[in-house]
Amino acid sequence: MKRNSIFLLMMLLVMSACSKDDDTLLSPIDEGVDMSYNEVLNFKKDKAKYNPGEEVNFSVNGTHQNTTVRYKYLGQVINEEPLTGTSWSWEPPSEDFRGYMVELVKETGGEETVIGTVAVDVSSDWTRFPRYGFLSKFGNISASQRAGILDNLKDYHINGLQYYDWHFEHHRPLPLDENGEPVATWNDLFNREIYFGTVEGYIEQAQERNMASMFYNLLFGVWKKDEVQPVPLQWLMFEDRNHRSVNRHILSGFGNIQLADPSNNQWQEHIFGETATVYENLDFDGWHLDQLGDRGTLYNYEGYRIDLGDAYKDFLISLENRFPGKKLVLNAVDQYEQQEILEAPVDFAYSEIWSRYQYQDLARVILENYEYSNGELNTVLAAYMNYNSQSGSFHTPSVLMTDAVIFSFGGAHLELGEHMLSSEYFPNDKLNMSVELRNSVKEYYDFHTAYQNLLRDGGSFNIPSVQSQDADVKFNNWPPVVGQAAVVVKQLENQQVLHFLNYDGVSTLQWRDDSKIQRQPLVKDNFSITVEAGRNVSKVWFASPDINGGASQELEFTQSGNQITLEVPYLKYWSMLVLEY
Repeated sequence: MKRNSIFLLMMLLVMSACSKDDDTLLSPIDEGVDMSYNEVLNFKKDKAKYNPGEEVNFSVNGTHQNTTVRYKYLGQVINEEPLTGTSWSWEPPSEDFRGYMVELVKETGGEETVIGTVAVDVSSDWTRFPRYGFLSKFGNISASQRAGILDNLKDYHINGLQYYDWHFEHHRPLPLDENGEPVATWNDLFNREIYFGTVEGYIEQAQERNMASMFYNLLFGVWKKDEVQPVPLQWLMFEDRNHRSVNRHILSGFGNIQLADPSNNQWQEHIFGETATVYENLDFDGWHLDQLGDRGTLYNYEGYRIDLGDAYKDFLISLENRFPGKKLVLNAVDQYEQQEILEAPVDFAYSEIWSRYQYQDLARVILENYEYSNGELNTVLAAYMNYNSQSGSFHTPSVLMTDAVIFSFGGAHLELGEHMLSSEYFPNDKLNMSVELRNSVKEYYDFHTAYQNLLRDGGSFNIPSVQSQDADVKFNNWPPVVGQAAVVVKQLENQQVLHFLNYDGVSTLQWRDDSKIQRQPLVKDNFSITVEAGRNVSKVWFASPDINGGASQELEFTQSGNQITLEVPYLKYWSMLVLEY
């Protein structure tokens, strides 16, 4: 991604950061027709992603006459065949790192209706387009129960899993018996019983679905639950130069987590040895490392000040050298030391969001991570929805509007596991997903996967010139303004991609929506726009996760000089236009 285009868009975000529009409430107005999509056929595939040359196995729960299976790459039909049964196979083109949309289209009286869609990701490395989920419960869970959880995540195309709090002690994650074998069970730091067989079984069953498994652990955690000092004091970090006050994270009633100096060679040797024990006994694909954010001014045992950014980088370089075949990602808590982290050999950017409250802040974090990684790494955001809500269901408009922002800017949202994620303690399942939300999020993940080569595969953001020809539809350039649709444009080599994010009728611009007050935006349909195209356009097509399961639709347009005029079929939360040259 071009650095100057990122800078330009980030400057617009900064100049608008003081907007107070998030507190504005609008009276509801009936506009447009809500075309919420429900699949007729339960259209599924067998894996989360596929390696080049690997066959895709599809299934549906029934058949309809005059139905065609249509295989598409970025709006272009590459193959089609009649639907003749409830299961069949397809071998995608051999190119690596591509997303496809497969549509089931029924013809009735010359009219076509989309009755099912599913995306396919063909990628040899899941971290190129990470769609990260989590597992957080490792009790005595049967193989069939595990399969049900993984199959559900597979249907959302989750290609990587973070195993949260699976371990024993941070400084000794996998306990061994007197014979050097893993013990059958242990208790985690919150006294939950963990079964080795459950962890091992999840890893094996995830592999069958091409889902990677990442073990969670702090990079500097030393769990101290009694008076016995678990590691030498010389390895730790202190709040004073005289090593009297150990820097620690207090867990009321469960002991303390002391923090080791990540750059201390002896600590590295110790925790790398424990990590080797993990890899020798469990076939994890890598380590999801965690930190604890800004810890203030810290010192090592000798009284020298510690630069945590440099310490993290040193630790990650040493870790990659020790385990070169394993994946690495380090959580930048509220972006703390993210620039230094992304200069180290991590496989994607991971940001846990706390102090950035508005939709534009989510976009800014993703753009920062592109900048820090020279446009090389995609981002996963741990952004906890409806955080302070204690019961009931997740609020559908909150989730979909947040996902629309994250996905349109090329990021992914860590939100799906055994349940949807509402807090930093992943086992917390206080909120549930409604049927409406489950169905909608499924379409969003299909869209995110099918069009990953437009959303997450390079390009440069620029400032669009888009004008509405309809008095009821108002546009502004990103960031969002209540009462209008925000436009985000990305330029690729042969395409210009326009995202329309709808904020007309919403009640807040704060994404977390703790009080669940967000309102569904006002639906717009069949409205005319004029776009500054820059050069001759050969084709225009439209797709939205909010209609027809994300299936693409070619649009008619007229061009006069550098401007094209066309009619946009639909806008609810998020719609995408693609201009091809």
